[in-house]
Amino acid sequence: MGGNQTSVTEFFLLGFPLSPRMKVILFGLFSLLFAFTLIGNGIILGLISLDSKLHTPMYFFLSHLATVDIAYACSTVPQMLVNLLSPAQPISFAGCMTQTFLFLIFALTECLLLMVMSYDRYVAICLPLRYSTIMSWRVCITLAMASWTLGVLMALIDMVLLLPLPFCGPQKVSHFFCEILAVLKLACADTHFNEVVVVAVATLGLVGPVSAIVVSYGHIVWAALKIQSAEGRRKAFSTCSSHLCVVGLFYGTAIIIYVRPQHGDPEDQKKYLPLFHSLFNPMLNPLIYSLRNREVKAALRRRLEKERPL
Repeated sequence: MGGNQTSVTEFFLLGFPLSPRMKVILFGLFSLLFAFTLIGNGIILGLISLDSKLHTPMYFFLSHLATVDIAYACSTVPQMLVNLLSPAQPISFAGCMTQTFLFLIFALTECLLLMVMSYDRYVAICLPLRYSTIMSWRVCITLAMASWTLGVLMALIDMVLLLPLPFCGPQKVSHFFCEILAVLKLACADTHFNEVVVVAVATLGLVGPVSAIVVSYGHIVWAALKIQSAEGRRKAFSTCSSHLCVVGLFYGTAIIIYVRPQHGDPEDQKKYLPLFHSLFNPMLNPLIYSLRNREVKAALRRRLEKERPL
């Protein structure tokens, strides 16, 4: 990044075009949701760490998902809350680039983790007798580390192309965080190639895992339908329903934002949709995926009983 080309040293995040009263209301609401996100995912991490009965591949991957969700929310929400009370607070150039990079890492890593979790469910339901052999701890650690590594590498592709661009004004990012497409609009150069690469990376990170998830669940449904007992079929489907809800929420909004054609979309819609990734999905994941799970609720009860004074 050439210092003689980059005259901009800070950006201003414009956030949402709302009345002062509405911004105060949203500050209170989003602060509450952010707190729920940290508490919910923190509880999940704590239970998985402390309860030996949750030391299984499924909950190992879930702990990584909870970690990503906490990091996801922390990378964007605090800055958004500050801007709701004090509009157009500056963020340094380095801070903006860092926020962009972290958001991409966590988004792409979550895509890959959800794919790995669908594979885990496929092995558990379709190959139950070989589950412990296939999903050994060595394999689980390799899959988790591969998800993080690929997430970082794909994010680096976007950042390597973004950082050399000259930024000489304007300084106003039309978003509540340094989202990469919003930042690209401020570059004093042709960014068509960058936009194509962003969409290509997003497509690779979204469509590839979605395709793998669809294949996994196709096999799961086929295997579940062959189970003779209604109770067995219900149990098989119930173990996957939570994961499917999370997948639908996460991938649905991501595909709308990055993969479908961008032309003609209202500018505000591009701001509000990422809220699902930054705030709502990380908050809902513990509720959808874990806190309604009998094993997690049983672990929570055991932990509370241990802490209760005699």
